[in-house]
Amino acid sequence: MHGITFGNPAFLFLLVLIPGLVVWYFYRRRKNSADLQVSSTEGFDRSFWNLRLVLLPGLYVLRILAIIILIVALAKPQTSLSRQDISVEGIDLVIALDVSGSMMAMDFRPDRLEASKDIAMEFIDGRPNDRIGLVIFSGETFTQCPLTTDHSVLKNLFRDIKSGMIDDGTALGDGLATAVNRLRGSKAISKVIILLTDGVNNMGALDPRSAAEIAKLYGIRIYTVGVGTMGQAPYPVQTPYGMTTQMMPVKIDEPLLQEIANMTDGKYFRATNNAKLRSIYQEIDKMEKSKIDVTEFRKKKEEFLPLVLLAFIFLGLEVLLRYLYLKNIP
Repeated sequence: MHGITFGNPAFLFLLVLIPGLVVWYFYRRRKNSADLQVSSTEGFDRSFWNLRLVLLPGLYVLRILAIIILIVALAKPQTSLSRQDISVEGIDLVIALDVSGSMMAMDFRPDRLEASKDIAMEFIDGRPNDRIGLVIFSGETFTQCPLTTDHSVLKNLFRDIKSGMIDDGTALGDGLATAVNRLRGSKAISKVIILLTDGVNNMGALDPRSAAEIAKLYGIRIYTVGVGTMGQAPYPVQTPYGMTTQMMPVKIDEPLLQEIANMTDGKYFRATNNAKLRSIYQEIDKMEKSKIDVTEFRKKKEEFLPLVLLAFIFLGLEVLLRYLYLKNIP
């Protein structure tokens, strides 16, 4: 409950009449009383001042209280039961994450895949009201988590992602198509895919441009993110003597990622380190929040009925006292 408000507060001005009614009562009572001059009051029986005479002014008190309560009831008191920020339909969002072997490169800390997971989970924490899903792809693709508002489950599934879960490669078109398939039936006002990759499309049955055309058809916006430093990056390599690192060129098909984003009214970003990737997610977060209308509402409960009942109880009590218990007192 968030306090009391009034639907018709103008009626509260009637309360200024209450002091006048009190003054009028005492004036009328004094005017209707006869004056009698006596030399002494010793002859009057003290038992004359009994309970009934004491209760007599209480009748008018009950009436005044009933009038006050009825005036407050006319002002329509209301209590707020809840207050929420809601969107008309909300945002449905799928993160499509490349889990190919090259995502183990260590130009991010501790590597590209772990950095992508950690920063994506920070992004998820900042969007508690959105439905978010997760698609992973490499040489093939599958849905790691369908659209859900249970973000604790989603984050646990993020943590389970490891390179080597599926055949190696970069099936960019298939990964994008799987993400589109998760969103095509959505009724949300905004449907978004965030596609993270560090490579060049080299596998899969569907061309990435065709997948982007399908996304455009369903009104899905795609933000593409190229993950990797400029030039060369250290990659872990298995040798007969164990794991070692080798400097290898970073190859990201930026023109293709730019084209995919432009086709769907999205945007392409290049992340060269953890801080840059985090700032990209923050920028996407701001852009998507600005694309939906958020309505703040307050659910109210009318509270006048109990007041009306209380006023009638006071009036009923006055009538009972006046015409039953105090009926013989003028």
